[in-house]
Amino acid sequence: MGKVLLIEDDVQIQELVRCNLEKEGLTVVTASDGNRGLDLAGREKPDLIILDLTHPAMDSYDVCKMLRAQKDTSAIPIIILSARDDVADKVIGLELGADDYVTKPFSPFELRARVKALLRRSEIRNHQTAAATIQFGPFELDPSKYLFTKNSEPIQLTTIEFALMKLLMQHAGHVLKRDDILSSVWGEEVYVTPRTVDTHIANLRKKIEDDPEQSHWITGIRGAGYKFSSYESSPNLNPT
Repeated sequence: MGKVLLIEDDVQIQELVRCNLEKEGLTVVTASDGNRGLDLAGREKPDLIILDLTHPAMDSYDVCKMLRAQKDTSAIPIIILSARDDVADKVIGLELGADDYVTKPFSPFELRARVKALLRRSEIRNHQTAAATIQFGPFELDPSKYLFTKNSEPIQLTTIEFALMKLLMQHAGHVLKRDDILSSVWGEEVYVTPRTVDTHIANLRKKIEDDPEQSHWITGIRGAGYKFSSYESSPNLNPT
C-alpha cells in the first residue's frame, strides 16, 4: 500500500506507530534524528513522512523546510507529530508545508486514519495521468506531470497546495466556501479547522503572487470564502 518514513526519537512511539501502520499493509522506515531522516527521505523515496517536532539534533521545523526545499522530497505528504498543542505551533508547521498536524498524546487509530487519507489523495493524484491541463492567466497546472507553472516557470507546491490550487483554478471566478474547500481538499474523514485553509492560502499567495500583500490572484471574500481570479475580471465583493 505504500511506504512511510517516521522521524521520531522516542523508541516506544516508533514501535507503536510502526505496528499500527504495518497492520494496514504499509512499510515503515524509521529514523531517530533529523539528519538521518533527511538522508532516508532522499534514498527511500517514501510515500508519506511522519515528523516529530522534538528532535535534539536538529530543529524539526528546519527538517520540514529542507524536505520542502529539495526537489526529490518537496511533494511528499508530511504529518507533523508533536506534543506542542499551541495554535501558533500548528500554524508554523502548516506554513512550513506540512499537510497535517497531530498532537501527542494521540490515538493510533486517528493517526492511521490520517495517514490513509493522505495516501489516498496522493494515489488519486498519481493516477490522474489523463487529466487535462488547466490554464488561467499566466498559470498552468498539469496533473499528469504534477507540475504547476507561472509564466512557464515551475513553482514547487506541497500536495495540499497542489490540490488547493487545482480546486481554485477549476472554479476560477467563483467563490468557494471554506467548508467546501475543506471537504474537497482534505476529505470528510480528516478533521481540520477553517484556519487551516487560511494558512495554506497564505502559503500559496507567497508562492504565486508578485506581492503577497496585494492578493491579486487569490481573493478572500468576507463571510464567504476564497476566489481565484485577477482583479481585472472580478467584481468588487469586499476582497481581503
